[in-house]
Amino acid sequence: MNGRTLLGAFALLVLGLLIWELRWVLLVLFGAVVLAVALDVPITAVRRLLPLNRPVALVAVLLLLLLVGGLLAQLLLPELLDQFKQLTSLLPALATRLSSLARQISWLPNLERQLMELGTWDRLQPIGGQLLGFAGGAASTTIQLLLMALLAILLALDPRSHQRVVVAMTPSFWRPRMVLLLSECRQALGGWLAGMTLSASSVFLLTWAGLALLGVPLALLSALVCGLLTFVPTIGPSAATLLPLSVALLVSPAKLVQVLLLRLSLQNAEAFLLTPILLRRTVNLLPTVALTAQLCLGALLGLAGVLLALPLVVVLQVVCEQVVVKELMDRWV
Repeated sequence: MNGRTLLGAFALLVLGLLIWELRWVLLVLFGAVVLAVALDVPITAVRRLLPLNRPVALVAVLLLLLLVGGLLAQLLLPELLDQFKQLTSLLPALATRLSSLARQISWLPNLERQLMELGTWDRLQPIGGQLLGFAGGAASTTIQLLLMALLAILLALDPRSHQRVVVAMTPSFWRPRMVLLLSECRQALGGWLAGMTLSASSVFLLTWAGLALLGVPLALLSALVCGLLTFVPTIGPSAATLLPLSVALLVSPAKLVQVLLLRLSLQNAEAFLLTPILLRRTVNLLPTVALTAQLCLGALLGLAGVLLALPLVVVLQVVCEQVVVKELMDRWV
């Protein structure tokens, strides 16, 4: 092994350590890129319809988003707040119901005894420290989200300049391929965002209508949670189903079965019919790839890694197809 190989290996090791130390900065930057692409999709549509430059189109899109968000908040927020208050009042009844069910099953521990043990002072002291740490983490997350939104607006304001910076950092013989690669990554990411937004909106509306027809309490709140967690495939829909199932359990076991059948039918329709149709022209991830990416990034970066795992895999899939497959594997003789 010569000196050049050792120097290259050492440089790669230093680069890996630097990336690991700056992982949260890179995560915020990638989240800003995702938001910038989400803004670029309506900006491009507005500029096709109206002769506007990019800054004016960006302002128009932001004002439109604020207007639509304000209207939705005015229509749905009072009902959501009322249902959230109902949820807090239903939690003791749900705990009692679960405890009574647990007492009927011999191999389950006594939930009521465990809940009473959690109420002692020795158990509550560590929880207080954890709550303080959670509050500090929430403040840090809020600052990161604000920085992410600001970076996204700056990226959406002038994407060409940022693209030229990335291309300039590429070796000259590969710059034409880099321009094409960035364009395909943007197209794939924009198509994935548009498809998942339509899928999540459909899940929200269908779940709301189904729970309302079944007469399940907190239908709007449960449907909103199900719609938002659609952006976290495989894990999200299953976790979102717990809320309507818990509320239905307070009504009757028959209502619990009805809600379970409703959610299973909607989840299968979304996963195997709606999402493949919406993403057939952009990118379609294998469930095993999506779940593996969520588990790996969740273990490394926590909740933020789980939320950004899918858009990151969308970009990496395009990069692997254009670089690893076409530039390396197809030319390997």
